[in-house]
Amino acid sequence: MTSPGLTTAEASAYQRAHGYNEILDPKPSLLRRIMKRAISPISGMLLVAAILSFLGGKAFDGSFILALLALNVGITVWQEHKADSAIEKLNEHLASSVKALRDGAWTDLNARLLVPHDIVRLSAGDIIPADAVVAEANNASANEAAVTGESLPKEKRDGDTLLSGSYLASGLATVEITAIGSNTSFGKTLAKIDPHPRKSALEKDILRISRFLSGLSIVAVLALTAALALGRTPWLDVLRLDLSLVIAGIPISLPTVMTLIIAFGVVALAKKEVIVRRLSSLEELANADLLLTDKTGTLTKNLIAVSDVRAYDGFSADDVRRLGALVAARDPDTTINQALLAGPHAAANGAVRTYIPGDSSRKRSTLTLEDGGRIRTLSLGAPQAVAALCGLPADIRARFDTDVADYAARGYRTLALAAADGEAESGMALAGLFALSDELRDDAASVIRFLGDNGIDVVMVTGDNRAIAAEIADKLGIPGTRVVPRDELAAAGWDSVAASTFRDTRAFAEILPEDKYELVTRARRFYTVASNGDGVNDLPAVKAASVGFAVSNAVDVLKAAADIVLLTDGIGVMKDAFIEGRKIFERLYSYSLYRISESFRLIVTIVILGLATGAYPLSPLQLILIALLNDIPIISLAFDRVKVANRPSKIQVKRQFSQSLLYGAVGVANSLLLYFFATDYLHLPLPVVETLFFLKLTVSGHLLIYVAHTKERWWRYLPSREVIFATSATQAVATGLALTGFLMPAAIPWQLALLIWVWSFFFMQIGELVKFPHRMVMRSRK
Repeated sequence: MTSPGLTTAEASAYQRAHGYNEILDPKPSLLRRIMKRAISPISGMLLVAAILSFLGGKAFDGSFILALLALNVGITVWQEHKADSAIEKLNEHLASSVKALRDGAWTDLNARLLVPHDIVRLSAGDIIPADAVVAEANNASANEAAVTGESLPKEKRDGDTLLSGSYLASGLATVEITAIGSNTSFGKTLAKIDPHPRKSALEKDILRISRFLSGLSIVAVLALTAALALGRTPWLDVLRLDLSLVIAGIPISLPTVMTLIIAFGVVALAKKEVIVRRLSSLEELANADLLLTDKTGTLTKNLIAVSDVRAYDGFSADDVRRLGALVAARDPDTTINQALLAGPHAAANGAVRTYIPGDSSRKRSTLTLEDGGRIRTLSLGAPQAVAALCGLPADIRARFDTDVADYAARGYRTLALAAADGEAESGMALAGLFALSDELRDDAASVIRFLGDNGIDVVMVTGDNRAIAAEIADKLGIPGTRVVPRDELAAAGWDSVAASTFRDTRAFAEILPEDKYELVTRARRFYTVASNGDGVNDLPAVKAASVGFAVSNAVDVLKAAADIVLLTDGIGVMKDAFIEGRKIFERLYSYSLYRISESFRLIVTIVILGLATGAYPLSPLQLILIALLNDIPIISLAFDRVKVANRPSKIQVKRQFSQSLLYGAVGVANSLLLYFFATDYLHLPLPVVETLFFLKLTVSGHLLIYVAHTKERWWRYLPSREVIFATSATQAVATGLALTGFLMPAAIPWQLALLIWVWSFFFMQIGELVKFPHRMVMRSRK
């Protein structure tokens, strides 16, 4: 017998004593964030640089470096806090709710608020929210693969244990919670898992190039240390200068900036009602070129209505509707059953003896009840499954087949109903057929056309028969020449499925869940595949896809497993997800071009001048100022506007690396020419040259953002207002420092500052000019 459950007061008392149902670590506090950034590599280097300045008698420099350290930590912590807070707020949309018995009544409750001894009601597709014991089971089975590794569902009876992290594969169950949070089997497993997310190929590529630049910087430091030591430069100054070069040259902040770009991209996606659960899936989203899409609820409105009823001998249409409502009333939450319950027979009821809900193997629901003083068994489900329970005469069978084919040709989904006296589900009488319709979404056809124009092929995967699939594909204008039914795939064998199969097919019909999984795995050999779904049966295919979508009405277990969860109905929001994913990809790519070229330019220039002259052309404080002034526009790139290509974005390592080094080479030539022009032609003193160099590196470096962020001419596609404001502000600060001499070796007159701006703008155009020949060369090598 089911327990009466807990009262709200009892549950609250437990929560006060033990805390909420927390499996994952709580969000780090502000103090923990500050401490994390304060002991990061770049912060450590700045701290050492400050100490060396104090030891060298340069107290002002040391104090200012400490102030810059505090500013850098503050900006980074604030940006991370904003991003994390936004994402945390979005995750509230994914909070799982359960039917729990509280205060003697069933209520929707956030699963995180469950406590031991709570009574919960589960149905097929529900995640088991905590460890529990079954109180009442009705044809229940649980899939515990995520916990035990067993792939097949296990039948669950009264008294059996259910494990947190598994899900109910079929049937209904009422359970009593026994353990929550870290005390569950799933919670104990999670505690041992590495919390760091999987990196995408783009992240790995950029970090690999970053390691190359780090190695180059270290080699440069060693070479210059040897050269300066031979020149009898004091060791304390050498160490301070070396450390400054490492801070300025190595892109230490790269992982943080990439995380911010992705995080703010995720927030932008959320504004379009898309929640990203796996950040590395954004790269696959940008690369996706094939969508294997469900029909129901995605291309259609998933608002089922009974369009027609056909009764058979001994039954009237009203009889069929009333008996169908009796079966549907046992599980009134499904869309099909809601359609059967609509109308005057919605309140029909009887004394239920047994009820077996439908599933993908039985393809029917079975109800035994007392109806009008007699015991009657009713079966409702797929026409062929129900017809197999009836001994149909030839003439009735012929009429049945004709009616089913007629409904299918008209695009209806058909349910059959059979009835029998007694409790046996055999020798039943065919009562009638229900014709169910599901309207197409208003935007489905335009979205499919849009995806095709943007390099994403769309193929519908449906369990409906070939005629229905063909009619819907025609209405939606899905490209392709044929509709492929399951029996054709089975006859040819899965090994025959090639890239042309997906290219030529507009729909796969009569598909079973395991077939959809096979289709996804085969497609991944030739495409970057996106797939969506809403039910438990879609889980294998969604997990196997490069990008797995859970639609808005998906069961909890699918939302937990999917890479991306859609919060609105239909396919329209999926279009936004693809495009926003490409935007994030482009921002990461343009950032990598800028950051790699800047590091290369700075390292190579200082090495050449250091070896040629025996001294650095910049002071340590100037190098640190350049590094920190770069952080401001770099962070603003997370908000940059980008032009999205109408084809999937692919990583082109050679192009990325060569273009970055080409921009860097232009910067090296720019810097060397300025240095020798200032010293050999203008005969300026070294302190003035150092100030000129500082201003040129800042102004010219930030102008490079305008060139690198777009494949077009820079003036035809300017960055976002945030980027323009950030670069203008940092350039203005650098110009002000140079004119006043504050923190600089010497002040410069406005004429020299104007010269630097004109010089930098001229070389900006040189960088712009090399962009297009480089693109032509890379295309010719494909």
